[in-house]
Amino acid sequence: MNVHFKSSDKYMLTYILIAINIGVYAYTSFLSNDVLVTSDGVLATYGQYNLFVLEYGWFWQLVSAMFVHNNIVHIGGNMFFLLIFGLRAEEMFKPHEYLLIYLLGGLVGNVVTLLMGPYVLSAGASGAIFALFGAVTIYVRRAVGQPIVGALMFAFLLLIFSAGIGVNILAHLGGLIVGLLFGYGLAATRKFRVSYQYRYGV
Repeated sequence: MNVHFKSSDKYMLTYILIAINIGVYAYTSFLSNDVLVTSDGVLATYGQYNLFVLEYGWFWQLVSAMFVHNNIVHIGGNMFFLLIFGLRAEEMFKPHEYLLIYLLGGLVGNVVTLLMGPYVLSAGASGAIFALFGAVTIYVRRAVGQPIVGALMFAFLLLIFSAGIGVNILAHLGGLIVGLLFGYGLAATRKFRVSYQYRYGV
């Protein structure tokens, strides 16, 4: 059984987003004078420092933090998963849908991060990537007419596995919920063309 999705066929958005993230990391590395680790001062300025957002109204950090990473391992891991889930998402969603899921997922994840208190410093594309993952996971299940319970269990299982010391689990959760809602909504509004292939052999 083959399910035919709408597709950009070029995978441009994922590569563009990866290039932007790498470009920002190069810039913050230059400011930090360190390729391996981004300094706390640079993170507080270009990442998300809740105190600055809440007390001084630096709301733009809720967006800029999506493209800033703590260190080279952080950006390496995030770009790996962005490549995987991003290319898959481009097979299923129109470009504007893809960008909306990515940016809104990252934004909601960063807004939820404000609940962690004023002295929390965070950065990374994880919330946006979890949004793509959630959208893809539930979209596929809904498209082939399967129950979404399995997709939800798989999504939240990955969320649990992503938890750890220094991991912003609230950003992951916020992005995941956005992705699940958008993925389900988009799948519910579309009619899918399903083709069956039969082969016989002796």
